[in-house]
Amino acid sequence: MDEYVTRRNKLAAQMHNGSIAILRGAAIKLRNHDADHPFRQDSDFYYLTGFNEPNAVFVLSKDDKGNVLYILFNQSSDPVAEVWTGKRVGQDNACKIYQADAAYDIAKIDNIMPDLFAGKQIVYYPLGADEKLDLDILNWLKCSKNKALSFIPNTLTDILPFIHELRLFKSDQELEFMRKAAVISAHAHLDLMRSCKAGMQEYQLEAIFNAKCLDAGCRALAYNSIVASGNNACTLHYTANDQQLMAGDLVLVDAGGEYNNYAADITRTFPVNGKFTEAQRLIYNLVLEAQLAGIAEVKPGNTWDRVQIVILEILVKGLVKLGILNGDYKQLIKDNEYKKFYMHSSGHWLGLDVHDAGKYKINDRWRKFEPGMVLTVEPGLYIANNISGIESKWLGIGVRIEDDVLVTKKGHEVLSSAAPKTIEEIECAAI
Repeated sequence: MDEYVTRRNKLAAQMHNGSIAILRGAAIKLRNHDADHPFRQDSDFYYLTGFNEPNAVFVLSKDDKGNVLYILFNQSSDPVAEVWTGKRVGQDNACKIYQADAAYDIAKIDNIMPDLFAGKQIVYYPLGADEKLDLDILNWLKCSKNKALSFIPNTLTDILPFIHELRLFKSDQELEFMRKAAVISAHAHLDLMRSCKAGMQEYQLEAIFNAKCLDAGCRALAYNSIVASGNNACTLHYTANDQQLMAGDLVLVDAGGEYNNYAADITRTFPVNGKFTEAQRLIYNLVLEAQLAGIAEVKPGNTWDRVQIVILEILVKGLVKLGILNGDYKQLIKDNEYKKFYMHSSGHWLGLDVHDAGKYKINDRWRKFEPGMVLTVEPGLYIANNISGIESKWLGIGVRIEDDVLVTKKGHEVLSSAAPKTIEEIECAAI
């Protein structure tokens, strides 16, 4: 739990004296009738507490002398409810295990919170992000005022930018979890290459991936898996996964496991029957060249946009060379002519969320990479079969290659390198 103490201390250091910070954890969400969705804790709440039960509220109180108190409101022990849903942490263990300075039954929060506002000037919370919490805070402030408490808060400040900047830089423990998620997911991708056969359904590959991740310790997936064969790969967020795999087609799999709430995000594209056609080979190697060049730009001091610039130049030059685009590559980039084939950016931050917290720009300038940041690098080319003016051999080819990359002091580390990526590695895996 020392990891979470460190994070809370870093947050408290950014808070003004005489302030209070409030976060609400996730609640159980109904799927239908009496069946619930699997519980997943709110990422910001989990980052500061490590607490993995629903219906909890985090409070960090800082008095006018700078003394900090961590308070947790959580469910109390309830023998009747615990018969159905399992043992609850309760208040005593919230202090013993999760190192709260004080813990209270969540049912009593409306009575206790107004008194915690006394002597505070600022309330930090996710401003406008949680309608119920917005209303609760206004009600607690009203109760404080009605009690005639002195020095109640008069300023509401969004806490998320403070937390998200902290989350952008991963600790050693976080990196341990992310490496684990990446390795498990990479090995699952390898198993798909070995298992894939014409005549299978896309969802059967999805099932293999899910099972491999769960069996290796990922208790959940980081996002809904994309298993897109043939022209389906040209739909970026295709998740139907209900078509038959056809010999001669490629299949694009964008899938990652989640280990201790930390995500992997890996994409591999490989031939259903284990061998690339010549056209597929040319497109694939172009995307791979761009991806490797993009990864090479991930190092301290480089700016975020540099990865996309390098990727874009290689892809557009390659498309011109293949005759898929015509003209000067610089002008084609300027005119966005490439966007019918490459519609997205080079990647995103990765961590507790797949598209993780953290700004990409500071004062409207692309931020520089620093050690501890983790991002994806994921160029692609998507030549949908309804695009006119393109040779038929290119149509229906969709390729994306995505890896998870850590910025290190001397450069970078590819966390997902265990997933085969070159044509030779992929074709060997299929044998």
